[in-house]
Amino acid sequence: MKILALILARGGSKRIPKKNIRFLGEKPLISWSIDVAKSIPEICEIMVSTDDIEIKTIAERFGAYVPWLRPYELATDISSSADAALHALDWYEDTHGLVDGVLLLQPTSPFRTQQTIKEGIALFLGFNLSAVIGVSPTHSHPKWTFRIKDGVLSPFLKEHELSTRSQDLEPVYIVNGSFYLVTAKDLRKYKSFFIKESIPLVINSKIESLDIDTEQDWEFAEYCLNKLE
Repeated sequence: MKILALILARGGSKRIPKKNIRFLGEKPLISWSIDVAKSIPEICEIMVSTDDIEIKTIAERFGAYVPWLRPYELATDISSSADAALHALDWYEDTHGLVDGVLLLQPTSPFRTQQTIKEGIALFLGFNLSAVIGVSPTHSHPKWTFRIKDGVLSPFLKEHELSTRSQDLEPVYIVNGSFYLVTAKDLRKYKSFFIKESIPLVINSKIESLDIDTEQDWEFAEYCLNKLE
């Protein structure tokens, strides 16, 4: 089993400037995702795709493989993660041979654990290489949501259950961004890490499922780091 761990890290973060190399605790944000993927037997390489020379230098310092800078057209605000991942996958397989899976580790999920990665890989193998997606329970149930139309609240879903107690509602989940694993074949076929009948990797920890996108998220990450210490 050969799995390529891929970290996509653009330099052009707007909400949090230089987010990927900003220090969270005693090390840059991107290094958290590099370090957690080390020493997992199924992972053949930890590869970073970036358009930024500073990110490249720091990622290499922490042991990632960064053979080039990503082309400009794959690093704009409208570029898709799938296209950047396919670019990296094609280059890697042309240079180093075929892989069985591509594991996307977003650098904005610093607290995923090695145990969770191993559980995700086990699901990938156990379900005959079906795509595996990290998800977390959500407390904002869709059957309790509203839209505002003409200044008036109305249920967002026709099949709302506004009178049902929260504990009696069916559990629902959101994609948390911390784990995506798919075969190279399916990534090329669907141009996505999310395919029909993907297998859920349920992550219940709020800390582990944190996805840093705003300064408020960053502040919560620093709070979580203090709790972990």
